Amino acid sequence: MQPPWAAVFDWDGVILDSSRHHEESWERLARETGKELPAGHFRRGFGRRNMEIMRDMLGWSQDPREIGQLSRRKEELYREVVEEWGIDPLPGVQPWLERLAVAGIPCGIGSSTEEENVRLGLRKLGLGKFFRVAVTAEHVERGKPAPDVFLQVARRLGVPAERCVVFEDAPAGVAAGRAAGMRVVGVTTTHPEGHLDGVFREVARLDELTVPEVLRWFSAVA
Repeated sequence: MQPPWAAVFDWDGVILDSSRHHEESWERLARETGKELPAGHFRRGFGRRNMEIMRDMLGWSQDPREIGQLSRRKEELYREVVEEWGIDPLPGVQPWLERLAVAGIPCGIGSSTEEENVRLGLRKLGLGKFFRVAVTAEHVERGKPAPDVFLQVARRLGVPAERCVVFEDAPAGVAAGRAAGMRVVGVTTTHPEGHLDGVFREVARLDELTVPEVLRWFSAVA
């Protein structure tokens, strides 16, 4: 039988507390390359792929090869920071994943980060058993706010997009979830309450939700 719904999770800022690590990796990359980082760059770029950030927001380069090299180095630096500092799941993540597992709700990850980052985080946090699929930046042509990453998670889970719930902390991800035709739960880890437009529900912690509550959202869906 097909499950009544599926859970699709963004990664950074939803599953793990990685904002300090990513911000530090951008700072290290800027120092290493002599590039400039304007004030507020990190919050504006959160949830987007490095390619769009470096090319469109920061204006570092228009050369795909150079951007690719910079992006790979940035993620290498991120993983170095994770190894140096350690990393933790966000409060409420494990209880919510455990509830979903007991209820038989399939879970997937849809993230703008690199696959290697997700693998490292899952290993560090011991959460790999909860996720059936992970779709990351390398697997899609267009990053968020395009819906591609979330639609691919739904396809891999075998659940229609309209029966998926996206858990997101960034405006670009909220827009991607809505464009995919999914309900979006806004997690207020990166942006304060009321600053994620268009979410179906907003929480500070994932374990504020219950499985019966979410199931009721689909009670009228054929």
